Amino acid sequence: MHERPISSFLRRHYRHFNAAALIDAADGYTTHLEAGGVMMVTLAGAMSTAELGVSLAEMIREGKVHAISTTGANLEEDVFNLIAHDFYERVPHYRDLTPSDEQALLERHMNRVTDTCIPEEEAMRRLERALVDAWRRAEAAGERKFPHEFLYELLLSGALEEHYQIDPRDSWLLAAAEKNLPIVTPGWEDSTTGNMFAAHVMEGDVKNPATVKSGIEAMTFLADWYTTTSAESSIGFFQIGGGIAGDFPICVVPMLHQDLRRDGVPMWGYFCQISDSTTSYGSYSGAVPNEKITWGKLAPETPKHVIESDASIVAPLVFALVLGQ
Repeated sequence: MHERPISSFLRRHYRHFNAAALIDAADGYTTHLEAGGVMMVTLAGAMSTAELGVSLAEMIREGKVHAISTTGANLEEDVFNLIAHDFYERVPHYRDLTPSDEQALLERHMNRVTDTCIPEEEAMRRLERALVDAWRRAEAAGERKFPHEFLYELLLSGALEEHYQIDPRDSWLLAAAEKNLPIVTPGWEDSTTGNMFAAHVMEGDVKNPATVKSGIEAMTFLADWYTTTSAESSIGFFQIGGGIAGDFPICVVPMLHQDLRRDGVPMWGYFCQISDSTTSYGSYSGAVPNEKITWGKLAPETPKHVIESDASIVAPLVFALVLGQ
């Protein structure tokens, strides 16, 4: 197949060091899929505010991603960007901001993520109003759902469509909703919408705090998905950043094998991490993949890749290669 411009450029110039690691990881991703494997992608950091949806949504539509583990921040921030992009402000000189400058942003209700400010009223409160209605409806019906299921419901119902301010094809969560992609959101409580939910429970707007399913339920859901899926296909693990988005799902294999004492549980069939964390002071995010062998997460023969770089630069390039762009 004749590769298109981005892929041709990368193969021409990315020959050594982290550049070569990027090529190897992308080729390994493609090889894994071509052998009948499926892929879980994990999203840490603020990749949605970095607008990873531009490339990730296409990966989802093209069947290159089969499950996602994400922080609550990335889950909600994709929707924030979808419904309030025109109100965002970029601060390219963010390194020069003084405490007084930061206070001025707070007073304008502009919440800063590195070089990008998210508008509280247009993004956060607009989504909050829709979510409170969804939480109340679920509670009244005696239903309980995962965080992403509430957002899937809102996106697929068209309830937020009048507020769209970007091309909806650039929303990875909308692409995932249209495919009903499995998602786990460990530590969702540590997010803006998680804080909102807690506040509405405290105020009595939502009576049952179990209306949103918990992290333990997410792990049992993931265990069932992994068991069923791995019986048919090898499952790969593409980790963007570190933290709980990656730590949580990779543990499902040793949990099934060591804690449930199930025999024949397949290891992850491919592993790649994009990270700038260092291997020091017990850092799990910076640990080399071989350490995961000792925990029963990866096998010695599992293809393993580490790209030590900025995920906002690297991930779209890997996806471009996988998509043949």
